[in-house]
Amino acid sequence: MADGDADTLTISLESWEGPLDLLLGLARTQKVDLKAISILELVEQYLAFIASARELRLEVAADYLVMAAWLAYLKSALLLPRDPEETPSPEELALRLTLRLERLNAMREAGARLMARDRIGRDVFARGAPEGLRTVRQTRWDASLYDLIAAYGRVSARSRPVLHVVRQRPVMTLEAALARVSAMLGEALDWTSLSRFLPDGGDALWRRSAVASSFLAVLELAKQGRVELEQAGPFAPLYLRTPA
Repeated sequence: MADGDADTLTISLESWEGPLDLLLGLARTQKVDLKAISILELVEQYLAFIASARELRLEVAADYLVMAAWLAYLKSALLLPRDPEETPSPEELALRLTLRLERLNAMREAGARLMARDRIGRDVFARGAPEGLRTVRQTRWDASLYDLIAAYGRVSARSRPVLHVVRQRPVMTLEAALARVSAMLGEALDWTSLSRFLPDGGDALWRRSAVASSFLAVLELAKQGRVELEQAGPFAPLYLRTPA
């Protein structure tokens, strides 16, 4: 093996002497006889190259490893019987190798462009803390005399104590109606209308109260069995008498 450059793998075989990448290119185009190349010597020279180059970059060693592996694969394809339906041809293998190397090169270039970008804190710096805007508020009241009086009225209505006074009205109580109807039952010998038991005089409110209280008194007496009730139909006059 001859080391012309620290990053160049130059191999020396019986049928070839020169860089490994050139050998691979000629092998893909079938311009060199791969059957005359010893894979064992190729591997030994590759290992010696890796051992001697202590400062060799990892990507360079990987490239040469791929090239040596493809040379071994191409030679095995020539030596071993090939199935046309399953094993691709050497031309197709060469095309696959070219595409993979191009893809590897594209990934390396993308990684190099990514690492070459400006870094925050080293090449570019982020903007400092933004300065806040101070908000100044000024209150201006705009109210008329009517608004002031209405607001005072609402507040005063909420805080004013509620006093409910029930106006006294002339009514006949149930006890008075019950005593009056009970006293008059002894005078009624036959069916008598309820209106005959109502007191005379008084205004309309008093007469209405007397009718309601007398009706409740008659129902209570009928419940006690002291009177009998009779009515010809709905809203017809109500008649009562003492039981026979």
